[in-house]
Amino acid sequence: MTATDDLIAAAEAHSAHNYHPLPVVVATADGAWMTDVEGRRYLDLLAGYSALNFGHGNRRLLDAARAQLERVTLTSRAFHHDRFGEFCAQLAQLCGMEMVLPMNTGAEAVETAVKTARKWGYRVKGVPAEMAKIVVAGGNFHGRTTTVISFSTDPEARADYGPYTPGFEIVPYGDLTAMRQAMTENTVAVLLEPIQGESGVIVPPEGYLPAVRELTRERNVLFVADEIQSGLGRTGRTFACEHEGVVPDVYVLGKALGGGILPVSAVVSSAAVLGVFRPGEHGSTFGGNPLACAVALEVIAMLRSGEYQARAAELGGHLHRELGALAGTGRVTAVRGRGLWAGVDIARAYGTGREVSEKLMDRGVLVKDTHGSTIRVAPPLTISKEDLDWGLDQLRAVLVG
Repeated sequence: MTATDDLIAAAEAHSAHNYHPLPVVVATADGAWMTDVEGRRYLDLLAGYSALNFGHGNRRLLDAARAQLERVTLTSRAFHHDRFGEFCAQLAQLCGMEMVLPMNTGAEAVETAVKTARKWGYRVKGVPAEMAKIVVAGGNFHGRTTTVISFSTDPEARADYGPYTPGFEIVPYGDLTAMRQAMTENTVAVLLEPIQGESGVIVPPEGYLPAVRELTRERNVLFVADEIQSGLGRTGRTFACEHEGVVPDVYVLGKALGGGILPVSAVVSSAAVLGVFRPGEHGSTFGGNPLACAVALEVIAMLRSGEYQARAAELGGHLHRELGALAGTGRVTAVRGRGLWAGVDIARAYGTGREVSEKLMDRGVLVKDTHGSTIRVAPPLTISKEDLDWGLDQLRAVLVG
C-alpha cells in the first residue's frame, strides 16, 4: 500500500463518514497548487468553497497571522482587545453598514442572522411573540445546523434530524410571485443567497434581486443576503448583490473573511438592526478573537485595493467564454455562474459529477461535484491565466476528448 492508501484507510477507520472526499491526501499547498503526500501537484479549482479566495499560503495573510500570534490570540469577549474595534469599523465600512457581530463559521453567522431578524421583528416591527416568519428559497445552502437544515430542501442534509425548527416559509428560487404570496404581517426577513453555490452556482433571473429588495422595503421586512460563498471578490465585485445594484439590510459573511487561515464570520448591518442585542443575549467565545481580527483586517485591506475583484471579473470572463464553448458538445448540458465561479452540468449519459471529478484528479486538477451531475469551478482569485488555461485544457480533454 502507498502512503496515500495508509492515510486514507486511517481516516476511514477513525472518522465519521460525513464527507466523501476524493482519494487525494494533501500535504502542502501554495497559491493555486496543492501537493499530495506522494509529491504529485494538483491545480486547486475549488479554493475551499471560496474560503481560499486569496490562495493557499498568501504571504500577506500569513505575515498578519504570525505577527498576531506573537502578541495575543484569544481574550474571549469578556475583555476588550486592541484589534476588535478596528476590525468592526473597517468591515462595517467595507459593507457600507454601521455595526458588526462577529462569529466563527458561516453556519454560526447564518444562525446569528436568523436570531437577529427574529429579535428585530419582535422588538422593532412588533410581531407577536413566537410568530416571526422568515422566507427562504428552495435549493438553498446556508449550513448544516439543526435550525438551518430545518429549511433545507436537500434530503441528504435534512433526513433523520427532526424534529425541525419552525418559522420558515420555502419558496422557489427566482419566483417573485411566490415570495410575495408567502409574506404576511409576521414576516421578519427574506434570507437569500444572491447566487446559490451548493445548488450548482445558480444565478437568479435578471431583476429578481432588485425586485426582492423593493418588496422587502414595501413590507417592512429585512433583506438578508448570505454572501458567505459569493462575497468578498468571488464574482468580480466585493459582493454579488452589487451586480444588480442591490444593498441588503444584512450581510452574512464568512469563508474568505478568514483568508484560508482560520474560520471568521460576521453579520453586518445597521445600528437599527444589530442594535437590538443587549449584553448576554448572544455571543461566542472565539467570535472576534484577536487572531481572527488581525487576519480579517488584512483581508479587508486587500479587498479595498479592488485588484482581486478586477482579477475575478477579467479572468471570470475568460473562464465563462471557454466553458461556454463546451456547452452543447454532448457531454456538457449547461454552464452557469459569474466571475471566477461556475457550475458545469454533465450529461448523465456521460457520467456523474463525481466520475468527472475523479478523471480530472487523475490529470492533476481538483474540483468537486454537487447534486450528482454538476461540478463546480472556483479557483483562487490569485490564479494565473496560464494555470487557469492549463486547468481548462484538462477539463476539455476529459469532457470533449
